[in-house]
Amino acid sequence: MNSLIEKLKSSRPHSLKEAIDLADPTRFVKFSSPLHHKRTAAMLGISLGVSFFICFLTGLISHSMQHPIALFDWPARPAGFYRFTQGLHVASGLFAIPVLFAKLWVIFPKLFEWPPVAGFAHALERLSLPPLIGGGLFMLITGVANINQWYFFPFFFTTAHYAFAWITIGALIIHIGAKWSVTKSAVGSRKTVVVGEPVDQHISRRGFLYGVFGTGGLVTLFTVGQSFSPLGKLALLAPRRPGVGPQKLPINRSAVAAGVIQKANAPTYSLKVDGKVGRSLELSLADLHAMPQRSATLPITCVEGWSANGRWKGVRLNDLLRLADAQGKTVVVHSIEMNSLYSESVLNESHTADSDTLLALELNGEPLHIDHGYPCRLISPNRPGVMQTKWVNRVT
Repeated sequence: MNSLIEKLKSSRPHSLKEAIDLADPTRFVKFSSPLHHKRTAAMLGISLGVSFFICFLTGLISHSMQHPIALFDWPARPAGFYRFTQGLHVASGLFAIPVLFAKLWVIFPKLFEWPPVAGFAHALERLSLPPLIGGGLFMLITGVANINQWYFFPFFFTTAHYAFAWITIGALIIHIGAKWSVTKSAVGSRKTVVVGEPVDQHISRRGFLYGVFGTGGLVTLFTVGQSFSPLGKLALLAPRRPGVGPQKLPINRSAVAAGVIQKANAPTYSLKVDGKVGRSLELSLADLHAMPQRSATLPITCVEGWSANGRWKGVRLNDLLRLADAQGKTVVVHSIEMNSLYSESVLNESHTADSDTLLALELNGEPLHIDHGYPCRLISPNRPGVMQTKWVNRVT
């Protein structure tokens, strides 16, 4: 008993430094892989930062198109601008998934770094990690769920995704500032820095990076065909493919899901034009077909990242507005579908004046399929698919 007491007394720290050393968790946790390397972490971090910034900027474009900013409206041209930016948004997000998990694995020993804070820059780095890692995981997981239209979470995807984007990018900027000198030094150095005892290296750091970036590239390659038609046959991981769907065009929401079949097929259907107009109009489907028709090849581009071109034919919106002697500058297009977040769409002057903004009646040489918005749908250049209102019955 006395010997046990003496042993405990001898193990007690006699100074603050000894107390800190005794509390060091790395005494019990050893990381011996040469892949836990500062330069590897730096290369992954740079790639991840670029991907996140591309995602953030293209996401801002998408959000501002759906929720216009005061004093600024996106123009109708170039017609495929949103198709490019949203495809890039989803592609860069998918590429970031394996890079993020590889980065987390490489820097895992840093979680056991001791002491936990060693200076102001180190404290900033540590504080930025929870929102950066948590926000990054949240963005990528919910983003993939949205691509597949799997809404297992109780919150509205668009609002939460937008809010967390700002949190994540803010944490990323702070993290970059805190790690700038370390990253710059690590990228310029090829000296091996290993946490713990070195062991046999079964894979080189270069091979590891090639594997990570190759995986990200393959994931992107097998999905990007959903928006880049020449690679459509390779879109094995994509939930939508060009050329697959009614009239060779994918859909997100069917007429059955929207509950509009009876109203859309009603023989009494009419399109009303009212609001600030010289004369109100009420046009039957036959009246719309009797008006001058225009054809335009335009893409449907959805926030999920898929897009596909269609050859649309119908009445130019500005012809309809001239016929009604429209005097207002803003046009709202309404759908037969009720109780939907996207049952109406607002068009700015650039879109209403564009000659390719149509109330489409045909698609790819055939009468509009009901899942594509029969009897009449809006199609306009450079707009998200959710704003290309289907089953239109009123223009205000």
